[in-house]
This record gives sequence, C-alpha cells and structure tokens, in this order.
Amino acid sequence: QVQLVESGGGLVQPGGSLRLSCTASGINISEYTMHWYRQGPEKQRELFANIFSDGVTYYLDSVKGRFTLSRDNAKNTMYLQMNDLKPEDTAVYYCNTVWRASDLWGQGTQVTVSS
Repeated sequence: QVQLVESGGGLVQPGGSLRLSCTASGINISEYTMHWYRQGPEKQRELFANIFSDGVTYYLDSVKGRFTLSRDNAKNTMYLQMNDLKPEDTAVYYCNTVWRASDLWGQGTQVTVSS
C-alpha cells in the first residue's frame, strides 16, 4: 500500500512547541518533494512548507523562522518542528506528495493553539 500517516498533533498553549511526523509506506520519501499543508477553520487548504529531494526547504513567510522541516530517510519519515506557536496556527495539518502525477495525502492531524 502507498500511504502517508501524520502524527504528533495536539493542544498547546501560545508560544509552545510541537513536532509533527509524516511516515510514508510504499514510496521512498528521499525520491520525492514532500509538502506540508494546513487548513484552519473556515479556511482554504494552504501550502506552507516543502522539503525537496536534495534536502532544500521552503517556508511560507508566516511560518519562516518558527517551523523547521527535516527528513530521516532511513525511517522514511519527515518531521515538522513547530516552535513559538500562535493561535492562528490552529489547523488540521497534512503531509502531501505527488505520486504518479496525483496528490497523495495523509489523514491529517489536528493542531490547536489556545490558552
């Protein structure tokens, strides 16, 4: 089976940190550009970070300096370290890649930032 599975979401106070994981099966993430999207309440799904197959990363300005992507090819997992979380970061977070010219999505993990 070809699958992406996110984990690590939860409830955190403003200024806190979380680390999300995205583990792949059926594909080797080292061969793909991997993406992170999020979708807040009543909002469109938003691309906010990429990690390319060579390890180069991209971040949307709203998360740059607070979020960091990394990849462990041996574990076939990418990680999203989120620091200094803000209420506006509240969303369902999804990992994604393009597989056979189609989007492959994880199930999503909820991140809630609230006092």
